[in-house]
Amino acid sequence: MIAFLARSVVQKAVTLVFVSILSFLIIHLAPGEPSQVDPLNPKMTPELVERFRKEFHLDEPLHVQYYLFYRDLLTGRAVSWKDHQPVLKKIWERFLNSLPLFLVGTILTWTLAFPLGIQSAIRRGSLYDRSTTFFAYLLISIPGFFFAYLLIIAVVNQLHVPVIGIQTFGLSHAGWFTRLMDRIWHLVLPSVLGATGGIAVLSRYVRSQMLEVEGQDYVRTARAKGLPEEAVHYKHALRNALLPFVTMFGLILPGLIGGSVIIESIFSWPGMGRMAYEAILARDYPVILTVNFISAVLVLAGTFLSDLLYMIVDPRIRL
Repeated sequence: MIAFLARSVVQKAVTLVFVSILSFLIIHLAPGEPSQVDPLNPKMTPELVERFRKEFHLDEPLHVQYYLFYRDLLTGRAVSWKDHQPVLKKIWERFLNSLPLFLVGTILTWTLAFPLGIQSAIRRGSLYDRSTTFFAYLLISIPGFFFAYLLIIAVVNQLHVPVIGIQTFGLSHAGWFTRLMDRIWHLVLPSVLGATGGIAVLSRYVRSQMLEVEGQDYVRTARAKGLPEEAVHYKHALRNALLPFVTMFGLILPGLIGGSVIIESIFSWPGMGRMAYEAILARDYPVILTVNFISAVLVLAGTFLSDLLYMIVDPRIRL
């Protein structure tokens, strides 16, 4: 166990270094120079551009820039080129906004997709199966931004309540309970929208995996021995059908940092995805590189978590 943990940590640390180098090089392959933050701004004189280059070490060789950037990042001194705010502080504020959106959407997706997929597999060919399949492919086919506008129009026209933003304007001086319920209300639509596509896709995966396992010899043997159908489905088939989803569960961690650009943009939600998109448009390289670095850390942490969960779910697997 100790040897596995040590070996895995070393391997993932080496991978993280290579990812950071690759992302740094790709960012600098973009056309133009990073110092060309706003070439149409008349205030950006050659003297200011040169001062900008020296302040952010852009006049140094690439390998020196790489070292200085990650040194500043790990010591908390890296700042955004756009507003000169500390990068880690800026990301932390947006992370706290994206976290409830991610948690609610993930909980809705995983708690609803599995019952839908399992029942669809058990009742294969029934009206329930055909109905869930139809609505799943319908939700997969509808673009997220179009579905979002349909939800906004329906809610605003029927309930006449605001749905844009993270809170209603003018409630900053209201009581804590009113502000809490307002935040929860603004959280409902983006979370539901983010979960609909995930429920549709994940339920299809669950159905497919359950059907594959249900056709195995050991499941037919358990049924032939006279075991109740509930025991056959949920004790023998479901446990083995869960194995592929252990990997998927570990890989949902990057959603903490990535968020959804489309959903956050439509609902004016100040989250991570929207911040990353704005950073790309503004060529705010410190923010882009930091978001990419943290995403890589979460991916590696998710794969490490999946390895450990595999051992718990399937005792045949040894570290």
